[in-house]
Amino acid sequence: MGETIRIAVLRERATGESRVSATPETVKKFIGLGATVSVESNAGATASIADDDYRAAGAEVLTEGAAKGADIVLGVQGPEADLLSGVKPGAWIVAGLDPFGRRDRVDAYAAAGLEALAMEFMPRITRAQSMDILSSQSNLAGYKAVIVAADLYGRAFPMMMTAAGTVSAAKAFIMGVGVAGLQAIATARRLGAQVSATDVRSATKEQIQSLGAKPIFVESVAGIEGEGSGGYATEMSEEYQKAQAELVSAHIAKQDIVITTALIPGRAAPRLISDAQIASMRPGSVIFDLAVAQGGNVEGSVPDQVVEKHGVKIVGYSNTPAHLPADASALFSRNLYNFLSAFWDKEQGRPVLDEEIGNAIRLTQGGKVVHERLLG
Repeated sequence: MGETIRIAVLRERATGESRVSATPETVKKFIGLGATVSVESNAGATASIADDDYRAAGAEVLTEGAAKGADIVLGVQGPEADLLSGVKPGAWIVAGLDPFGRRDRVDAYAAAGLEALAMEFMPRITRAQSMDILSSQSNLAGYKAVIVAADLYGRAFPMMMTAAGTVSAAKAFIMGVGVAGLQAIATARRLGAQVSATDVRSATKEQIQSLGAKPIFVESVAGIEGEGSGGYATEMSEEYQKAQAELVSAHIAKQDIVITTALIPGRAAPRLISDAQIASMRPGSVIFDLAVAQGGNVEGSVPDQVVEKHGVKIVGYSNTPAHLPADASALFSRNLYNFLSAFWDKEQGRPVLDEEIGNAIRLTQGGKVVHERLLG
């Protein structure tokens, strides 16, 4: 057995970030593996977790220097390098690191001799599903988007038969049927809306139907596949994009609620809805742009604001999961635990990564940036 490994949990500093990277549940589990855990005071406050809850789970709660002597630092978003003074040489930073948007921070980790592991680069393979932060957080984001849209919509979602007359069901259209989109479909259906959905991947048609929604796809033009490597969406052929845009335009004009979820890793979000399409919608309709932080799927959407254009409310949170901090933290922290525990070497008393997952998520090592997507 090597010496006891120390795991540090820091309070998130990013604006609007209310999640935390470990909960009392995962702290207890890490201690069960033989680690010691230090938690920065108030790290869980915005996720409704008190310092005493961490203490009861066996963690040391520190007002300063929580990262000192740490072998592994956990984060929801990557901590700035200046918060990491005193960590062990070669310490792991395990968090969502936004490698393309925050390359400066990745370089700072390399310069500090840290090993940065970007959880959002986790490969989409069966054994890594329980470690996938994008899926766990997108699931909650898809749910929250519908709830927010329903709240802003000036009418009811379900059809209601009343003595005073009938209320028609809202029509909800989900654009992009990944994890967030599937949850949005399910949530809108549960609330009683008439739901339709579209995606660039033909394989999603059955998924849409299985949730009781109507698929909206161009049938006559090639180029629908859109399936990139690792289960991510890619861009479509030009001819298909044109035909799909015409079909979607006609469909959007009849919708009350539109949720857009399309993201391409490392690129600006694709534009799905134009100003002209917004103008075609009925006044009082609501659009929720889940991609607003990556440039937005919707023309004119503004991060963390509700803007009104042509009588249509357009909303997007730059960090939607942070609006459900308790559940989002519980799932995120389990992703981190599932990841580290899967590679835990009992002899060494610490995690040892294999090549497949290690190479997929490791950004920096030995003072250098080493990930192929960040080189060249």
